[in-house]
Amino acid sequence: MASSTRRIGLSLGADLCWPAAYESIVRELDLNLELGDETVGFEVEKVQVEPFDLQGACSYDLVLDRLTHWLYVSREWIKKIVLMDGVYVLNNPWAIQAYEKHTSYVAMMRLGLPIPRTFMIPSKHYDPEDHADLKVTVERYNKLFNLDAIGEQVGYPAFLKPYDGGGWVGVTQVRNAKELHAAYDASGKRVQHLQAAVKDWDVFARGIGIGPQVNVMRYDPSRPLHGRYVVDFHFLDAEDWARAQKITRVINAFHAWDFNSCEMLRADGVLHPIDFANACPDSQVTSLHFHFPWLVKALIRWSLFCAATRRRPTLHPNWAPYLEIADTPGLSFDEKLDRYDALAQAHFDSDRFEAFCEEHLADLDEVAWAWFGTEDFRRAVRAKVAALYPAHEVERFTEHFFGLVQFWRKTERDRLDGASE
Repeated sequence: MASSTRRIGLSLGADLCWPAAYESIVRELDLNLELGDETVGFEVEKVQVEPFDLQGACSYDLVLDRLTHWLYVSREWIKKIVLMDGVYVLNNPWAIQAYEKHTSYVAMMRLGLPIPRTFMIPSKHYDPEDHADLKVTVERYNKLFNLDAIGEQVGYPAFLKPYDGGGWVGVTQVRNAKELHAAYDASGKRVQHLQAAVKDWDVFARGIGIGPQVNVMRYDPSRPLHGRYVVDFHFLDAEDWARAQKITRVINAFHAWDFNSCEMLRADGVLHPIDFANACPDSQVTSLHFHFPWLVKALIRWSLFCAATRRRPTLHPNWAPYLEIADTPGLSFDEKLDRYDALAQAHFDSDRFEAFCEEHLADLDEVAWAWFGTEDFRRAVRAKVAALYPAHEVERFTEHFFGLVQFWRKTERDRLDGASE
């Protein structure tokens, strides 16, 4: 039987903790998989940022990308290796560049998801260095619309936020026309969305999707970053949990995103997606803490499956089947969502993925459980904390995040022992 090695590249920005966990656990697994007529092993390394030949060969089978939304050279290298070399990349670089939050809102409204009412607002200002025609256009046309009327149509409270993303950066809650004018006047040259707030919500949930895998967590954006992902096990019933998973998975498959998150607010029993085009979802132990091991294991499962089976990248998403479902008369939203999710599961080849994990990655849970209790993991936590926190807080927060993962290990031990009985 022939032997081959799948090479996985980690294209990283400021990430420290999850790459350390990813590399260590893959190394501990020491996999040699019998796939067809070959034995497949894996190598993992960090990708260097350097000049590249547009026709040069790429040695990677898969790249887990966390940099193209920040660094143009990496973005263009990713485009080259996907198109020229057929390398599978998490995420699709064209989707990151083309499908900003505006596109994702429109697409999911088209599918009937309960997105709050949203208006696009022209930019307030122009940059003096921009083309002269832009100056003329802004000065001539922006004064013609009535911001007060738009505010009344959307309703208060509402959120003014950049149409192309940025998470909560630049997002302003406005409770009346005076606050809307003040926020708009301060918004600069970025085109804005004005989106109605979801009123009287009782649950704020955030789903993180990696391939077909989705984890749903309680989320509180009012807290500091290290406390936003709440440790809570019973904030959704089984029906809403499944619905939140489906919504997240459908959004990702529709846009051909392998790795993305979706924020949802529940009001009157309805989950309203409010933010779901996140090219670089939270992945650090300093934000995810208890939930961090799930993310690492999900990344390992999906990336090894894609590399081992030589999954082909999706260069152009196929939206027609989704739109056909959207236009089918007589279907309830949940019936449409089930059909959308069947398309999403097929896109991610879920049955084959689950079979692969069952056959080849049965040891992952135990290996990960052991590694997250080691001093190597504690050092990885400390390195990330030291990069973000002042020196006098490093030890305290290192123990805080390490301790929350040890709590996860206790709950995981109970789960694993229960599954084996």
